[in-house]
Amino acid sequence: MPGTSRKVTLALAASAALALLATACTGQSDAGASDDASKETTLNFWHAWSAPAEVKAVKDLVAGFEKTHPTIHVNVVGNMTDDKINQALRTGGGKAPDVISSFTTNSVGRFCSSGALVDLNPFFEKSGIDPEKTFPKAMNEYTQFDGDRCAVPLLGDAYGLYYNKTAFEKAGIAGPPKTWSEFEKVAEKLTIPQGHSYKQLGFMPNYHGWETTTEHYLGQFSPTYFDKDGKSNVARDPAFAQAFTVQKKLVDALGGYRKLETYRAGLGDEWGPKHPFHTGQVAMQLDGEWRLGMALDTKPKFEIGVAPLPVPDDQADQYGKGYITGTIAGIAATSTKQNAAWELVKYMTTDTDAVVNFSNAIHNVPSTLAALKSPNLKYDPRFKTFLEIAANPHSTTAPASVNGGVYLTTIQEFGYAYESGKATDLKAGLQKTARQIDTDIAQAK
Repeated sequence: MPGTSRKVTLALAASAALALLATACTGQSDAGASDDASKETTLNFWHAWSAPAEVKAVKDLVAGFEKTHPTIHVNVVGNMTDDKINQALRTGGGKAPDVISSFTTNSVGRFCSSGALVDLNPFFEKSGIDPEKTFPKAMNEYTQFDGDRCAVPLLGDAYGLYYNKTAFEKAGIAGPPKTWSEFEKVAEKLTIPQGHSYKQLGFMPNYHGWETTTEHYLGQFSPTYFDKDGKSNVARDPAFAQAFTVQKKLVDALGGYRKLETYRAGLGDEWGPKHPFHTGQVAMQLDGEWRLGMALDTKPKFEIGVAPLPVPDDQADQYGKGYITGTIAGIAATSTKQNAAWELVKYMTTDTDAVVNFSNAIHNVPSTLAALKSPNLKYDPRFKTFLEIAANPHSTTAPASVNGGVYLTTIQEFGYAYESGKATDLKAGLQKTARQIDTDIAQAK
């Protein structure tokens, strides 16, 4: 969820691994699970965090649970990839997880439709908890599929705009741009050519430019990915064409695809200290909440500003929204201790103090509305931007699909072709993309 572990490569790997689940899992359990949560029992909890500080934070979270639930003991296993989790969900057994957490929200559609994780709706109802009043809108959306709430948010990620305030001042720019037309002008003004390259690039718009994926751009346009019949809306909803057009204009305005790619090839990697935003080689960056701490750790020679990403000019009144994703948690359908497992899931994801303390420890966005407003949150004042994005009702996410994130990969592949000039007919390209998405989903059912 911070840094190194939660990116597109994970989503693609998870989509492939989850293909195995469709035929391997059968029916889902419900809140009628027979185990007695008040009796002595031990749960297996598998999670994906691996950094020492994160692992400690998870252990502290679980320790808080065990203190309030003395009869339930938790065996915590960290650094578990989605491949390992998926295999265990298929086979079950004594050492298999009762509770899992995954960094990949794109897996939710598979988890729900395959029956790998139980539907939590009955558990919420039995506990008197209304998810729609508990979780931010986007997080509430990405933890369910086709009426099945097989997952629950466990902290989140919000995407915004980082900008070099020192470079802004030198260029005479008063503040961060709020619309994409303003953004293009600011990006051009911040770009300082140097021979056939750049001394400073205002923004790296290319889809290979770290977090500038089609998915994250599209979040600012509030698209409807699928119609009421589950068919791809990519060729029909004008938000898609609008987003691709905006990005392509940025690519052309800032020097063209080849020049930008040549410059990008010489820049530092996304997770190292030489990230081009840290070094000042790129003046604005689309990124998640984790970037602030990573950038500050490198002691940059400029002041960092944080703001929401721009919105389309015709949606200026929605400025402040952003793209939301996050970690999910769920209960294995193969678990024979589902009532006890629910107590753990409920504590980790709905107890305000638990969510706040976990957020403070690993610097991710709290995943309940109450935690987002808690006076006990500790953060750099600039982090507040991401709290506000997470709570914004206009913020968006990518919907769950029966075949995971395959449809997002298809859209991304078209993005690569369109920005590079390999595809020139936007309308035809979106129609072809939509047909491919529909075919892939039909084959996955």
